[in-house]
Amino acid sequence: MSLRGLRTEAALGLHPWERHPERPTRLVVNVDMLAPTYGVAAGARPSIDYDPIREAVRAWPARPHTDLLETLAEELVALCFSIEAVQACRVSVEKPDIFNEADAAGVEIFRVRAPA
Repeated sequence: MSLRGLRTEAALGLHPWERHPERPTRLVVNVDMLAPTYGVAAGARPSIDYDPIREAVRAWPARPHTDLLETLAEELVALCFSIEAVQACRVSVEKPDIFNEADAAGVEIFRVRAPA
């Protein structure tokens, strides 16, 4: 299951110019959640519900200031693993407006669920 190009804003960043609540940082979020698909019948409900991830990202504009992109990404990784079927996930959070010469600056985390 993938969510690509989720756009949102958040009070985010370490630099002084990023600490103005009237100017939130624009973010682009991508999430891949990997789960076994064997045994899923055609037409059956998906085993992974991406709505909790989407809702968490949509809530970011209202959250208090966060210093690091890694904090947001780690929270999404934890949320992915709260879904029992997810065996691995990849989360990226990018700031598309940070450098003129780059499409974005950001962080990506790929993690596999620890064995039980």
